[in-house]
Amino acid sequence: MTVLYLIQKEFLQIARNLLLPIVFVVLPLAVINGVPRIATQEVKGLRFCVVDHDLSTTSARLIQQIDASAHLSLSAVCHHYAEAMEAVDAGQTDVVVEIPPHFEKNLRGKGAPNLLIAANATNGTKAGMAQAYLLQIIGDAQRALAQERGQQSVAVSPIAVNICFNPQLDYKLYMVPALLGLFLILIVGFLPALNIVGEKEKGTIEQMNVTPIRKWEFIVSKVVPYALVGLLMITEGLLVARGVFGFWPEGSIAVLFLFVLVFCMLVSSFGLIVSNYCQTLSQAALTMFFFLVIFLLMSGLLTPISSMPEWAQRLTLVNPLRYFVEAMRAIYIKGATLADVGSQLLALSVYASITWAWAIGSYRKNG
Repeated sequence: MTVLYLIQKEFLQIARNLLLPIVFVVLPLAVINGVPRIATQEVKGLRFCVVDHDLSTTSARLIQQIDASAHLSLSAVCHHYAEAMEAVDAGQTDVVVEIPPHFEKNLRGKGAPNLLIAANATNGTKAGMAQAYLLQIIGDAQRALAQERGQQSVAVSPIAVNICFNPQLDYKLYMVPALLGLFLILIVGFLPALNIVGEKEKGTIEQMNVTPIRKWEFIVSKVVPYALVGLLMITEGLLVARGVFGFWPEGSIAVLFLFVLVFCMLVSSFGLIVSNYCQTLSQAALTMFFFLVIFLLMSGLLTPISSMPEWAQRLTLVNPLRYFVEAMRAIYIKGATLADVGSQLLALSVYASITWAWAIGSYRKNG
């Protein structure tokens, strides 16, 4: 019963701070709605130049289909490849599409006409996305032409592209599940880190130290309220993602909330560890900010882990946020089951157990 009274005390303290309830409501709304729009890697407004050596109705139709894309717009039609490259060099176009002679004839004869795509790779991400968009559009256009003629679909190139789980290549769908971990760390991790050290600065911690409350009861009373707040924030985040972007987890909601609960226990315990060792609010805030940056950079939230150097990939294995982000994306996008993400749950459970025990052991009760 003592723990219940302590938990009630923590909720009363949260309620007395008029700013915190507002932050609990506004933060998920701002993060889920704003960050995917601002930090998206989706590329729009790409300019393409065409060098059409065929000058047929089929090539003209292909150009129109590319120009109709939301990501690409026709900037120029050139007569020679060298002229098109001059436009690239001058910054007037981002990618060149060269249509070879006899393009229409080769299609009718079930040949494999080789289109040339030359992208300006000054910005590597931009060039890669332009190539991906063009390959998809050209492939769709050629398959449509083949079906109109009653032919089997013939590939423009020997590469077949099949996009799984996210056919629209919408980067927001990849980012939203990872952002759930971001605001959990910002609230469920940061606030407990400032909790005990705040009582140290005010001197109220001494009143708690002279009571017969056991250490584990004290730590539980600090963890549980923020874990419940985290569950409510995740619920709001899911609803915001559904309302704004139309995203909803493909997998089980129960499995998703199981991961959220374990992760909340982990980060809140970690925040209490920091608070136990720090003496001032500024120390606790700077320490948590340091770990927050490391967690985010090494989690795969912004940069895919597979793109990192080998030594960095190994370092991510000790980052609990990595396992949470992987599980959220798998549940959200792929519809993963508990068996599919069992290894991530095991890793988070081990980390949560360690941080929980550490938070209790590091709390020094003087009295």
